[in-house]
Amino acid sequence: MPQVLFILKRREDYNAERHSAIGMSTGLYNSAKFMHDMLLQNGIESNLEVVADHNHIDRQVWLYKPTHVILEAIWVTPQKITELQRLHPNVKWVVRIHSEMPFLAGEGRALDWIADYTGCKNVIIGVNAPRMLKEMELFLKLRNNWAEEQVAKHVVYLPNYYPQQYTTKTFDTDKQHVDVGCFGAIRPLKNHLLQAFAAIGFAESLGKKLRFHVNAGRIEMQGAPAISNLKNVFQQLHATGHALIDHQWRPREEFLVLCAEMDLGMQCNFSETFNIVGADLISQGVPLIATKEEIPWAVPELCADPNDGQDIIQKMAMAYADPQHNVAANQHSLTRYTDKTEKIWVEYFQ
Repeated sequence: MPQVLFILKRREDYNAERHSAIGMSTGLYNSAKFMHDMLLQNGIESNLEVVADHNHIDRQVWLYKPTHVILEAIWVTPQKITELQRLHPNVKWVVRIHSEMPFLAGEGRALDWIADYTGCKNVIIGVNAPRMLKEMELFLKLRNNWAEEQVAKHVVYLPNYYPQQYTTKTFDTDKQHVDVGCFGAIRPLKNHLLQAFAAIGFAESLGKKLRFHVNAGRIEMQGAPAISNLKNVFQQLHATGHALIDHQWRPREEFLVLCAEMDLGMQCNFSETFNIVGADLISQGVPLIATKEEIPWAVPELCADPNDGQDIIQKMAMAYADPQHNVAANQHSLTRYTDKTEKIWVEYFQ
């Protein structure tokens, strides 16, 4: 029987006085936890650990004796992978990538490491997006001069899972402001600035004040200019009454409570593979304006062009006018997507 062990790297800013034992409640951890719980529900033995660095992996493998170790994201050096494979020659190692190629372009030596991983026995590249699967297959086929069947043994599609726990929400369109949640780490490809401008334009069209909610506590991948410009916009427009509301990162249960307070959610980003934040908003009954760039479960007709502020405003107006339709359609689509995900994971291990 398969025995799965998910291993994640603890965030560099971990502080035991401020953070829980798992570190900050990140999307990567939540993603792994969702899949871990789903495998257990399907009778597949699974464990999940967060370690300080790759030198702590060996101890976890000796402790749990898994058949499969899933390393979430690219953080273990090829040299360490080689060493671990020698120590545990019967373990299958899956390095699971959570990015599309545009996002991966900002991660230094990612492709060098991916190429080197495939030189190690029993090491598999896992991807969570169909487009990335095709690109990885082409890259490794050409780099290693592999036949199609060899490529298929070294690259596997393992999409994200999300628990199907949905709530409903009562909307108050009579209040004098509109709460828009544009949550997630501040990165250039998250497109916060244009979404803020669209949200301001939408609030103006209603004759209401905007409260634009973000998580400015996580600045990643050269995101400092993005948050600086975002803050400056609202400072310059202070007299209008439109406001930027900055929330620190919080445990998932508390974050879901915050999501439920929003009138609209926005995730009109430039690069996505799943988007847990969007799923969190939808799960709490909040209508979502997602990106046409591709959140795989988001209903395309309800998504906006991330380069077109007017299109974003139009989709916001649609969602605000009929939030129940937006929520019901996206929840239905998310359920179908995660049903397929569950089948893929269970079949892979059984």
